[in-house]
Amino acid sequence: MRVDIYRRAEAEGKFSHLAVPEGRPIPEEATNTDWKREVTGQDLDDARERWEEYGIHQPAAQMREKGYAITSLGDMTR
Repeated sequence: MRVDIYRRAEAEGKFSHLAVPEGRPIPEEATNTDWKREVTGQDLDDARERWEEYGIHQPAAQMREKGYAITSLGDMTR
């Protein structure tokens, strides 16, 4: 799956990530925060249970349910 990756700064120098299908806008419910584009057209395997580099669990399920996938609170990266 090709996705665009956005990131935002969180507390304690950590970051959360948001993945949306390539070329699609950030869904309205997620636009109220300060997301900055990090990668465009990243090819990631949506069959993986987790995208380690972004701290995103069950990306395919999240994409189906919400139209985007986001880092879980406990898995923010530095």
